[in-house]
Order: sequence, then structure tokens, then C-alpha cells
Amino acid sequence: MIEKDYIIVGLGIAGISLCEQLSKYNKSFLVIDSGVQGSTANSGGVFNPTVLKRFTAAWNASVFFPFAVKFYTGLSEKLNLKIFTETPILRVFKSVEEQNNWSVASDKNELQQFLSAEFLKNTNPSVDAPFGFGKVLGTAQIQTDILLSEYRNLLLKTNNLLAEVFQYKDVVQKDNGVIYKNISAKKIIFAEGSKVIDNPFFPKQAIIANKGEYIIIKAPDLHLEELLKGPMYIIPMGNNKYKVGATYSRDDYGPNTTEAAKGEILSNLKTFIDCPFEIVGQTAGVRPTTKDHRPLLGSLAENPNLVFFNGLGSRGFLMAPLLSEILFNFLEDEESLPQEMDIQRMVM
Repeated sequence: MIEKDYIIVGLGIAGISLCEQLSKYNKSFLVIDSGVQGSTANSGGVFNPTVLKRFTAAWNASVFFPFAVKFYTGLSEKLNLKIFTETPILRVFKSVEEQNNWSVASDKNELQQFLSAEFLKNTNPSVDAPFGFGKVLGTAQIQTDILLSEYRNLLLKTNNLLAEVFQYKDVVQKDNGVIYKNISAKKIIFAEGSKVIDNPFFPKQAIIANKGEYIIIKAPDLHLEELLKGPMYIIPMGNNKYKVGATYSRDDYGPNTTEAAKGEILSNLKTFIDCPFEIVGQTAGVRPTTKDHRPLLGSLAENPNLVFFNGLGSRGFLMAPLLSEILFNFLEDEESLPQEMDIQRMVM
């Protein structure tokens, strides 16, 4: 029998954050993950502490932000790779009214560190932005493909990864822990993202699927280095390629891309760029969201040794590092989870 402190199911940004937290305190763990790409792999990799549709700060952004920046900086050094690149977002203004709303928002205490008060004029002939841009600070691009592949390789080298589909039927619960096949642990932590909908131990009403799709274009005349946010994001990928999106489709757990999403993205894209481009790809991923837009941490009364780390939605890159510490303190030091994060709120 192999003995571990924890079994982690899933290796997206939640799973990676947990691994780093457990490693920090010398806890033994085994990750079980099939390698099938989830929402982290298919995301835009945008690290953004603001909600640019409404010019507001993301929930608890001032708390999550410094912790996350330190986390990704340290992880880049550990992997000896540049996975976190500070890149400003340029928010396209649609009108003078939006400029005024931005000015008001940038003067608020919680937004001063994120929204520059200075307006930028558009000098790119391939971008249609007559009212210019607002510049968002503290934003970055995360190279999700590199992060996931290199972290997976690290776990394989250290014998901390079991590359297979998790079999829920093989879970045996004991008073003082759990057994999965030939592995015993204190607890299993499910960090599965939207795949948790197939987990028989998870309350199905607690999660809402939110499918997002991107297209990848090649546009040699676009010449963008910053992240551009208009009706959709345009995310530079290098070599004249850009990821454009994303869409939002409720209650769709399907992994396949759709023509409807492609049409929606193209319709939006053509409203704010004016140059030739070629579609060279399309991706889809499902964000695990909740009704109250708050994460799901902890366990349910009937299965105290089965723990969940889920519900991060579209802010996973921002929230996961600090949430992993909060969950660790709950598991190891019996610190109470904040009620707004506790999964038990969903079954009360």
C-alpha cells in the first residue's frame, strides 16, 4: 500500500496551486489526472483583477492580487520558464460616456492601482478605436500550455503523478482516511473543474457550466503587443497569431467547438479591427461557475474526507493561489472556511 497525505484529482490551475501549497509544507501527495485538457488549458491565460465590462474590481481583488503575483513569479523561477508576463490590457472606449465612467472608476480607492487615469490615443491603423483606450495595470499573460506541460513533467519526474482517469467506484472511505486502489491518504481533494459534474460525491446543483470558445487568427497587419479588450479579447500569441474571445454559453458541458460561437466572435471582432486575417483554429473550454460567483471549498458532512476545490469560474488564475492556502489551513490547522467560500452553503 502506498501512503500519502493527500490525493489530488485534477491538474488545472487549482490542482497546481494545491501541489505548490502542499510542497511548501512538505506534505506528500499524488496527483491523478488523465491529461485531457480542461478549462485552464483552453482559457485565454489572461490575469486580470478587474471587471472591464463595468469598470469594477473583481471580488476581493486587492487581497488575491499580491498573493497571486508572488505565486506566479516564484513558480516561473522554480520551473526556470517565463510563464507569467506582465502585459497591460487596453480597454477600447466606445463613447465619451465610457471615458467619463472610466475616470470616475479610476479615482476609487479599490481601483487606483489597476486603472490608469490617463487615456491613450489609438495609433494603430488596424484597430478601430476613435475614442481611444483605458490602460489596465497589474495584468499579465499566463502561458497556460507551457505551465501545464512543464508542471506535469515535473510531477512525473518526482513520481507524484498517476496519469489515468480517476475511477470514483474505487474510493473506499475509512474513519481516518480514504483508500483509492493501492493508495491510502488522509483525504482526496477534487480539483476537477467542470469535470466535477460527473463526480457522484458532488452536489450537482452547486455548479453551473459556462462554456467559452475562442478562435485563433493570423493577422500580419495587426501588430498588437498588448492585450486588447473590446467586445472580445484579442490576445497576442506571437508569430502574428492572436486568440480572440471568449463566448459565454450557460449549461453546456460539451467539449466541442461550435459554428455559432465562431460566428459570434467574428461578428464582434469585425467591429473593432480593420485588417485582413485568417482563422487558423478554434478552442472550447467549460468554466466551473456558481450561482453566487464564489468558490467552493471544503467537504460535505456525509463525506468529511472527500474535499472539493472548485467554482473558480473565469477568475481562477487570480484566486487559486490564495484559495489553496485557505484550503490548506482548513485541512491542516482546522481553520474555519469563510462562509462565502464553504461548499456547505450550497446544501443548507
